[in-house]
Amino acid sequence: MKKGFFTIMAAQFFSSLADNALFVAAVELLKSDGAPEWQRAALVPMFALFYVVLAPFVGAFADALPKGKVMFLSNSIKVVGCLLMLFGLHPLLAYAVVGLGAAAYSPAKYGILTELLPPSQLVKANGWIEGLTITSIILGVVMGGQLMGHVIAPHLLALDLPWMDTGIDTAPEAAIATLITLYVVAAVFNLRIPRTETPLQPLAANPVELVRDFSRCNRRLWQDKLGQISLATTTLFWGVSGNLRYIVLAWAAVALGYDTTKASSLVGVVAIGTAVGAVIASVKMRLDMATRVIPMGVAMGLLVIGMNFLRDLGPTIPFMIILGGLGGFLVVPMNALLQHRGHNLMGAGRSIAVQNFNEQACILVLGFLYSALTKSGLSAFGAITAFGLFVAGTMALIGLWHRRNLATCPDEVNHLLAVARSDGHHAHH
Repeated sequence: MKKGFFTIMAAQFFSSLADNALFVAAVELLKSDGAPEWQRAALVPMFALFYVVLAPFVGAFADALPKGKVMFLSNSIKVVGCLLMLFGLHPLLAYAVVGLGAAAYSPAKYGILTELLPPSQLVKANGWIEGLTITSIILGVVMGGQLMGHVIAPHLLALDLPWMDTGIDTAPEAAIATLITLYVVAAVFNLRIPRTETPLQPLAANPVELVRDFSRCNRRLWQDKLGQISLATTTLFWGVSGNLRYIVLAWAAVALGYDTTKASSLVGVVAIGTAVGAVIASVKMRLDMATRVIPMGVAMGLLVIGMNFLRDLGPTIPFMIILGGLGGFLVVPMNALLQHRGHNLMGAGRSIAVQNFNEQACILVLGFLYSALTKSGLSAFGAITAFGLFVAGTMALIGLWHRRNLATCPDEVNHLLAVARSDGHHAHH
């Protein structure tokens, strides 16, 4: 792997670590302010909001400036969000600002990979990025909890700046102030990311033109015979895993009688499984084999329903690892195939923005659906069953869709697979 690759990895790790710890701190901040339960639940859609709203603009923005610079600016926006949270803006609004930074960060982070690395290394690089991101999710969630625990918080609150009243008096505030340093570390790495040879694409002056361009790109990716299959799969996957955190928490409370601290460690177990699956996939899979993982999506949906039969920690841990592992193995080759098609059809930044738009919209819709099911009086077990059936059914439909593509236009699909195969082979030599 090239030297710049590890700089990108480091920047990504610290930024994601802070994002995930911040989520826990924001939940705690709302709790200590006496905010109602629904506001804490609203943190996830608030974070996804700008991904969906700004999708037409962030991709073009990422293609118009050097990617390292875009990542640096995005991290700075996240710092502003943290400061707003400390200086008394409503945590939901401040957290949306951090989401704005994350939305701008993503197309640059993935886009630079396609600029820096040959196609043959994309699956491997994706395995790295997904693995590191998942590690940072596990560590971030744990760290967020620890920073506010009774061991670390008193020390953080005891640190005083001379001649200045910071106004930081509570554990969540001290945690958020600490996390700003992580964003700064990430920003330092951002500044060291090498410029690539890829020419910059000027921004259109007219926002309407950007929206039109974006919907063209979105349509083009949904019409591509391989693009549509990989986009449908990754969209469903992220929609599900974005909401699985809540589902696992709700389930652990009723099935195992766990509190949030214990239940969140189970979310970590699922994430560990995902990391393992992602690593295995990045070693075993090639671009042209990506569509073979579709049956795993069906299995994943049915496995979610299996949670309803667990009442004991013993079998729960291997179960959660397998559930996560299936997801990780499914998403890495599909993600790489999607990037490969997107890069060939419209350029990296734009295709990632299309991907983010679809995935975050799916998180919003499924999250809304899940809370609506719960609100209508359906038990956690019932909601889990509905969710699992929805996933298995949708994945089965995606499989049939791919089969139909193969039957109706075999030449086109086989040509696209051949392109993926040759791209995947080129730099092995």
